[in-house]
Amino acid sequence: MSVGVVIVGAGAAGVHTAVALRERGYTGSVTLVGGEPHRPYDRPPLSKAVLRGQGRPGDAVFDIDFEDLGIGLAPGRTARAVVPGERRLVTSRGDLAYETLVIATGADPVRLPGAPAHVLRTLDDAERLRAVLDARGELVIIGAGWIGAELTTAAREAGCRVTVVEAAGAPLGGALPAEVAAPMAAWYAEAGAELRTGTRVAEVETDGVRLADGTRLRADAVVVGVGARPATDWLAGSGIALGARGEVAADAHLRASVPDVYAVGDCASFPSARYGQRLLVHHWDNAMLGARAVAAHIAQGPGTPVYDPVPYFWSEQFGRVVQYAGHAAPGDTVVWRGAAGGRDGRGPGTGGAGRGDGWSVCWTRGDRLTAVLAVDRPRDLAHGRRLITSGAAVEPRRVADPDVPLKAALREHAASTAGT
Repeated sequence: MSVGVVIVGAGAAGVHTAVALRERGYTGSVTLVGGEPHRPYDRPPLSKAVLRGQGRPGDAVFDIDFEDLGIGLAPGRTARAVVPGERRLVTSRGDLAYETLVIATGADPVRLPGAPAHVLRTLDDAERLRAVLDARGELVIIGAGWIGAELTTAAREAGCRVTVVEAAGAPLGGALPAEVAAPMAAWYAEAGAELRTGTRVAEVETDGVRLADGTRLRADAVVVGVGARPATDWLAGSGIALGARGEVAADAHLRASVPDVYAVGDCASFPSARYGQRLLVHHWDNAMLGARAVAAHIAQGPGTPVYDPVPYFWSEQFGRVVQYAGHAAPGDTVVWRGAAGGRDGRGPGTGGAGRGDGWSVCWTRGDRLTAVLAVDRPRDLAHGRRLITSGAAVEPRRVADPDVPLKAALREHAASTAGT
């Protein structure tokens, strides 16, 4: 017997797909399959509030009445395989038939060789790590990316001694150019954490880590935050095409390569006409927007817009709010919003269009904005995101002036201003 839409994965992408289906008027059966025993919960609060002692784990649970919406929950049920020809999902607790399948299994944290180490992905991970921070011991955090910075912030606020080990030459080495990330290195020292860049870990040990050069760093606990990989191993042999990074290679409507199967969130990539390449975006905003796109296509069929958003991400770290929108390519031009003084982590030294202690960086390709990074300058982020979405031509000279709101950096605006 068919069970309508079956959604595999009860994180943000899966939950919001289910809710959006009902909002779009879908009246068929909707079943949400989750591998964890908990009621569905959101992940951003785990590192941004729960880990920092500003909330309880239960606060992350979605405030959604699934029963009232007619959404069936199937927790503690792990997906093991899918047989598209039979429209059948194989799980740890029996098979489920489907008319439409949505793959929203997210990503699994990368683990390192050696003894077990802490990671932060699930509610249970957050509870274990909160206990570690409450003990106020000595931590080694591997990775100075987005999650590593948030972990370090929480650990220092809890009173832990922290050493951060990063293989790249600067924080966020995999996400930002070294010149843009360089100011962020000072944030670790300001917070009282030791940051070791250009340092590789050979193995996690029971009482710390062994570095590639043989040095040992002792720790009461080791936390690994070096990225995540799409959770798609269970799709082996299904015939569903995967991309180079192991993700489901979805089309412009987030459909997989077999009929009536969609993929959304951290486990799926999509072709972006805006950026001329396939994008794999591991951020909450992508899960939300993708869920709405999938639900619209299932409920309304052909004619719905293609999926091509401007990626967006935000992070709270070291008392700062860091926001990023767009997608910068290696060949794009980096434009600082202010003088070089903005690169010491204290901002351009002027209030300008945002806070005086904030700063931002834009990326341009020709006369188009492709990405913007804003540190405590929310208006720069909001204006920049709209410019990227519209594809409007900008004047690089005005983009570089922190006293000019980004919304006023339009080339047309500059021309009209000059003529008055």
